[in-house]
Amino acid sequence: MLSRLARPAVAATRFAGSRHATATLPIATQRHASSFSKSDKVKKQLMEQLAAAELKGWTSEEVKAALSMEIQDPGMNYKGMMDQVNELSLDVDEVYYNSPAGVLYDQALRYEEGSAIVSSGALAVKSGKKTGRSPLDKRIVYEEASADDVWWGKVNIQLDYKSFLTNRERAVDYLNTRKRLYVVDGWGGWEEDYRVPVRVITSRAYHALFMQNMLVPPTAAEQADFEAGKVKPFVIFNAGVFPANRQTSGMTSSTSVAVSFKRREMVILGTQYAGEMKKGVFTIMNYLMPLMPKRDLPPADRALPLHASANIGPDNDVSIFFGLSGTGKTTLSADPKRALIGDDEHVWHANGVFNIEGGCYAKTVGLTREKEPEIYDAIRFGSILENVGFDEMTGQVDYDDVSITENTRVAYPLKFIPNAKIPAKTEHHPKQIILLTCDAFGILPPISKLTPDQVMYHFISGYTAKVAGTEEGVLEPEATFSACFGAPFLVWHPSVYAEMLAAKLDKYGATAYLVNTGWVGGGYGVGDRCSLKYTRQLIDAIHDGTLAELPESEWEEMPIFGLKMPKNAIKDVPKEILRPEEAWVQAGQSKEAFEKQAKHLANLFQKNFVDFADKCSKEVKAAGPKV
Repeated sequence: MLSRLARPAVAATRFAGSRHATATLPIATQRHASSFSKSDKVKKQLMEQLAAAELKGWTSEEVKAALSMEIQDPGMNYKGMMDQVNELSLDVDEVYYNSPAGVLYDQALRYEEGSAIVSSGALAVKSGKKTGRSPLDKRIVYEEASADDVWWGKVNIQLDYKSFLTNRERAVDYLNTRKRLYVVDGWGGWEEDYRVPVRVITSRAYHALFMQNMLVPPTAAEQADFEAGKVKPFVIFNAGVFPANRQTSGMTSSTSVAVSFKRREMVILGTQYAGEMKKGVFTIMNYLMPLMPKRDLPPADRALPLHASANIGPDNDVSIFFGLSGTGKTTLSADPKRALIGDDEHVWHANGVFNIEGGCYAKTVGLTREKEPEIYDAIRFGSILENVGFDEMTGQVDYDDVSITENTRVAYPLKFIPNAKIPAKTEHHPKQIILLTCDAFGILPPISKLTPDQVMYHFISGYTAKVAGTEEGVLEPEATFSACFGAPFLVWHPSVYAEMLAAKLDKYGATAYLVNTGWVGGGYGVGDRCSLKYTRQLIDAIHDGTLAELPESEWEEMPIFGLKMPKNAIKDVPKEILRPEEAWVQAGQSKEAFEKQAKHLANLFQKNFVDFADKCSKEVKAAGPKV
């Protein structure tokens, strides 16, 4: 049994006591003199660092709330949470449940090496050896109820039930060795009829604050009765500080991220990278949503999970931005002229669109306020900065420092974006679909208008490119294809999601564009990346109707790829930027060199599509590049 629940009046561990505290004392008075002095010292340090933080632009109420170290008691059913945690065979001294940011800051500063408060007030943390996801270590338990649904293969690798239970027991055993654990309850999804309850149990305060930012926060009433809802919570056991046993059947390393849909559980071992939890929830939603509201409904009427950002304009026109990491999905959806629904994961259902998440998880490498003011200003007290470099004396963050990893990140709640739409859902259906790619070969136009069949082809392809220097061994542009712009998180075959998207586009009549945020005037190392200023103007041209008003005579089909590109300048974006071959020639390269590179990229598209062609119509297959 858990000996007590930590519910401090000032600092979380101050009154939590120890196993040897007098059992008859009220929890609020259980403590040792030694823990009192340590608590006061840490709290003093916390307050001093926060006082020095750049809190410019905050109201006095916001500052007061940020500095609060108190846990309010909204009548939450702590006993219910305790009972369920006990049923999970966990027996520890202290449990911190949906704790305020100040409490989790305090815990991270005490117990997690490398944690610090930086000058903006955000908490900087280290994720250990793993600084990114481990897709090769992801496993799905082979279970009769879901076996015929899962797209088995290199994305969804089978794990037998016994091995999952072995990993689960290993995780629980490790968590039981901890003096304190952190429990977070929240929702996957803002729409009540579709949302999934999620419970996270972890040994790190950093993970708790991260998931409190990323899950949709429950109300006090929902929190009080969280495990008594119509479906039980999906539980994430995060024992990532402890390795998996390589000798366990199905393990190929000391890292394991395994999901059981039948048990509604996920077990993490051997990685402390917080993104595994976030994408774990997305994987769960990718399986469950196409079954809702009913499995046998037509594709247009079922819920479609999207690895995409979304925003909405003043006229309630919804835009969906598909894109892989590094294509600008988060950056371009944070538009001061439009309300942000979310930056990464959404569901398009029969009654509109909702965000799966309660926060944003943005890349910070090269971040400046001038380029991305909404994201930059969201880095404040309550945000988590992951693996960034900073000056230990001043707390100033160097966003160009990639000494730990190029995958530096920030996680912040959606409410930190001034124009965020909260609740993050809308009853309006998408009007614009934008497929983002970062083409490092310099071939695709910065913007092109897509036919319905081209939408399906490029959605299934999910193309972008890696460039030299981003990964060890990458010396030249390298094409990357990720089905549905999110292959690592798909559970069903890509054709299932593509069929649903096609049906919804047909039903609601959204227009679609392919936007290349990559290179112009040549490939990586020769040309230049398309400026963010130009890309934003092209996105504006989609939203303000400029492109929709162009007659067909103002569009021209690009050879080989068959994409319709503008004949002339769009806003301040020059004609030669919009037309790749012309951009190459203006940069001093030959038409022959462009055509050779274009054919090379087209061959890569064709080779990749072989795996999906058997489930596609002849019209979709014909919508790809032709060599």
